[in-house]
Amino acid sequence: MPVTLDVTSDASVGALAHALPEHLDAVVNNAGIVVDGPLEAVSADRLRLQLETNVVGQLAVTQAVLPRIRASRGRIVFLSSVSGRISAPMMGAYNASKFALEGLADALRVELAPWGIRVVVVQPTSTDTALWRDALETVQQTESGLSDEHRTLYAKHIAGARRLTRMIQRQTMPAERVAATIERALTDERPRARYPVGAATKAQLALFAISPTRVKDTLLGRASGIPRKLEG
Repeated sequence: MPVTLDVTSDASVGALAHALPEHLDAVVNNAGIVVDGPLEAVSADRLRLQLETNVVGQLAVTQAVLPRIRASRGRIVFLSSVSGRISAPMMGAYNASKFALEGLADALRVELAPWGIRVVVVQPTSTDTALWRDALETVQQTESGLSDEHRTLYAKHIAGARRLTRMIQRQTMPAERVAATIERALTDERPRARYPVGAATKAQLALFAISPTRVKDTLLGRASGIPRKLEG
């Protein structure tokens, strides 16, 4: 039964109570957008849109359905990302939203445990969806929206972002694989708190968890094509 929903609209989220069936076993919070670009150039309005969609909207939907989830002793699933654990240059606003989502999930997991409600985070890597298929166009739009000064200052960062985007586009994970992990998160009798999608994702998260900050910064800078030194 399709229901039109804008997670950033209080009226739209508020209407869920009348649109959903009385019995509800689970909610999967999957809405998300990407605001990219150098943080120096990210406007307050764009940052608000990033957080309103990826964080505030997720919690608003969860709050709206919680009475039904509590009645069924159901399950809440949040779609996070590797980006909720590893912050990358030119993606800071998006990283902030996913880091915040992970924090919300951790708090909710403990708060809702007395009612038998399980809260689970699924952590895919880059996935073959429109978001990544259109990623080069997104980079172009971001560059076009920069001031002349920022476009000059961050020219090499943007060139590196294009190269990295092309490489990632060739390595995206099938959406069906992520869907299968979501199904496991919904149906496992004793679900884990987090489900990284795929062995490579697990290895990446584990490696970064134990690596010194200087090593992580160096690796991310090189992968993203960030120059070691610039004048001005």
